Amino acid sequence: MPTSASTLPGRSAPAPGLDAIRHAIDRLDAAAVALLGLRLRLVAAAHARKLRLGLPLSDPERETRVRTHLHGVGRHLALPAASVEALGAVLIGEARRAQGLDPGQGGPSPPPSMLPAAMYPVSSSLETEAPTGARWLRLLPPPWRLAPLLRRVPETPQRRLLERALQRVLGEALAAGDLDFLQGRTLGVELSDLDLRWVIGLQDGAFAALPRETAAEATVRGSLTDLLCLAGRLEDADTLFFQRRLVLTGDTELGLTARNLLDRLPFESLPLGLRIALNRCARFACAARAAHRAQPPRNPVQETAR
Repeated sequence: MPTSASTLPGRSAPAPGLDAIRHAIDRLDAAAVALLGLRLRLVAAAHARKLRLGLPLSDPERETRVRTHLHGVGRHLALPAASVEALGAVLIGEARRAQGLDPGQGGPSPPPSMLPAAMYPVSSSLETEAPTGARWLRLLPPPWRLAPLLRRVPETPQRRLLERALQRVLGEALAAGDLDFLQGRTLGVELSDLDLRWVIGLQDGAFAALPRETAAEATVRGSLTDLLCLAGRLEDADTLFFQRRLVLTGDTELGLTARNLLDRLPFESLPLGLRIALNRCARFACAARAAHRAQPPRNPVQETAR
């Protein structure tokens, strides 16, 4: 019986429909990693709370409950018990490492055995610990207070500045044809706390910032701080979207194509000065947000009097 071209040794051409299935698997893999990152953020928050309350870091009873819960879910989904047990071991082991405990036996572990810093977004640590100089950072106005002033800035200079910035940052990708999918399409970016909105497209092979009222086929919405964290590589896009700190509306395929392209762009290809500026701005914005969130609640009577 003749062998089809797609099954010949050395040929990587997939059978019809296989690409779509593999793409879905890849998206689920990315989601699983993002959920692990989110779980570790929550573990870090629990760790900080234990320290404040003077509770022991190791909690065998809690680990037993986690394993029991996972096995219950696994039985409901008819999953192999061994696979569920292996997953539970990974989750509990990573949680132990995140708290400075031996992943197997408990007790303090030496610093080299800790997870790499990349597993814990910098903005997470900045927002769970009181930043240095938090007192004066609280004096800075939050971004939303600047919105009325920014609305007075003429739109045309904003658009010209945005076009030059995009050309500087994404010029190589544009020249390579990686952004051709934007030709004749419109992508919106909204800073929710600053009440700013830009619509971007390609016209005659160059970036074009269109008038604010232009309808965008897809829109990415988020706060200034979260978008800075994304641009400065302090947070990854999957985490921000899973936490609903970034929201994608409209043509999902167009938005995901743009996001995936930006994810693939090597951060190291940006000018060193720009990388440093983005990183420092993102760190500063996270520290300022943490300082504002750490403020004690205001007196309702005083607030009413204002």
